[in-house]
Amino acid sequence: MTTIPLRKWIAGSGLALALTGFGHAAMAQDEGPIRVGILHSLSGTMAISESTLKDEMLMLIDKQNEAGGLLGRQLEPVVMDPASDWSLYAEQARDMLTGDDHVDVIFGNWTSASRKAVLPVVEELNGLLFYPVQYEGEESSENIFYTGAAPNQQAIPAVDYLMSQGVERWALLGTDYVYPRTTNKILEAYLKANGVADDDIMINYTPFGFSDWQSIVSQVKDFGSQGKKTAVVSTINGDANVPFYNELANQGISAGDIPVVAFSVGEQELTGIDTAPLVGHMAAWNYFMSVDSDANYDFIDDWVAYTGNDEAVTNDPMEAHYIGFNMWTQAVEKAGTTDVDAVKDSIIGVTVPNLSGGASTMMPNHHITKPVMIGEIQDDGQFSVVWQTPTTVAGDAWSDYLPGSKNLISDWRAPLRCGKLDVESMTCEDGPGAE
Repeated sequence: MTTIPLRKWIAGSGLALALTGFGHAAMAQDEGPIRVGILHSLSGTMAISESTLKDEMLMLIDKQNEAGGLLGRQLEPVVMDPASDWSLYAEQARDMLTGDDHVDVIFGNWTSASRKAVLPVVEELNGLLFYPVQYEGEESSENIFYTGAAPNQQAIPAVDYLMSQGVERWALLGTDYVYPRTTNKILEAYLKANGVADDDIMINYTPFGFSDWQSIVSQVKDFGSQGKKTAVVSTINGDANVPFYNELANQGISAGDIPVVAFSVGEQELTGIDTAPLVGHMAAWNYFMSVDSDANYDFIDDWVAYTGNDEAVTNDPMEAHYIGFNMWTQAVEKAGTTDVDAVKDSIIGVTVPNLSGGASTMMPNHHITKPVMIGEIQDDGQFSVVWQTPTTVAGDAWSDYLPGSKNLISDWRAPLRCGKLDVESMTCEDGPGAE
């Protein structure tokens, strides 16, 4: 049985005002600001993607403060720069949760390697992390909220779309780290379950920052010349994408010959580069800047005004932070406190607008509902949406296509509170529910 401290019961019961006699204003003065951790690389190889998310979080915090703050208190950002060093993410997350500027929540990380480094820290110290980037699944933490896409919200629908276009051979190209390797493991199992032969699947991994694509692209070209329609499914991350697409063009491979669908190329990554070699290739996301909705136009206007740059772009991880931040503020309001355990309970079922004109809901597995979209790259660096799901898709923490995961679900509601629940045996394999 969990004992609730009296102060939490009072705060959550609606009796705080009557018992204190001062109300929220006095409480706000006593408690000071609510500190929000921002853990994104502002230097190193990931800065091109993550620095934008830091700026967006500052914008969202400013807007919340202009609207009166949260629980009558102002929000105060605590910004750190892990400098694209996975171990520094863990070190700085610990500093955020234990230092003088103790934060109530962290918004951050990009790569799965950095998230994996931070996970044990937020679990040990009972922190909250909102993670905004597509990832490989096969993970569920009571202390992490996954607002980016799980594989069933990006990778699987992208393959389904390509199959509907007649693709029969598959080159799975990725950067050599956990996200591409696990995603491709899921995709390989999914393709084989759909009758694709081993000989029709090519898998290759390259280091971060890889630039010498001539030999690999030549192999892809040969792989695609066997009489079957071929596509590349790309989990290539970061600046390695530029020489990859350039080499496709150098070897005369167009989107009409061997289309590429990417999971880590968005509007931000296309900024300032020649998009001519990329036109017609695709990306799978849950949001594109080109989406036609009032909510999106308002967000773009806010972003342009905040940056002072008429050419500023938005992208999918920015929408994920927008959704996650609004879910967190709503959960705090609902709980009447920033207490981590109270927020974890109150956020389940919270629904907020997304930027495509619909809404996203936080599910019991700490993933959210999202639409899935396929966009074709245009010569202006934007995407034209060519396909999307008719409704939102709920993210799966555990893949249906891996033998060790197909019977697993995650449910962090009481009384289960389990990250790996085997639905056949109804036993919890880990988490607080494992006894």
